[in-house]
Amino acid sequence: MKTILLIISVIMGSLGYSQNNDHPILRISELEIYPEYLSQYKIILKEESAASVKLEKGVISIFPLYMKEDSTQFRILEIYANKAEYEKHLKTEHFIKYKTSTLKMVKSLKLVDMYALDETMMNILFKKYPYQN
Repeated sequence: MKTILLIISVIMGSLGYSQNNDHPILRISELEIYPEYLSQYKIILKEESAASVKLEKGVISIFPLYMKEDSTQFRILEIYANKAEYEKHLKTEHFIKYKTSTLKMVKSLKLVDMYALDETMMNILFKKYPYQN
């Protein structure tokens, strides 16, 4: 578990996250799953994404999608209220369980940080946004 948290810290540092970021984190995660693990991965991802949104106030969205043409290709729309909430998410029991149990299932992972073209639409689309203490 300490190794995974260290890896996540290194990744966050390399992406340029500073200590004072209070804006939402918007991301699309692009994953490819090994076919032999596909059904198992879907169950674990569905469980983790539901737990994150339900249990964590600062997790606005973890919305997994998979491609019609290739069901091993996933895209996950991730929205966190801010950097602090994202960091809390990375330390939750359900996220660590997801990460450790799916490590061998993931063929590739790319995290694509995004900006909203129309941030006001987030109020309509995501009732938990904007995040309020």
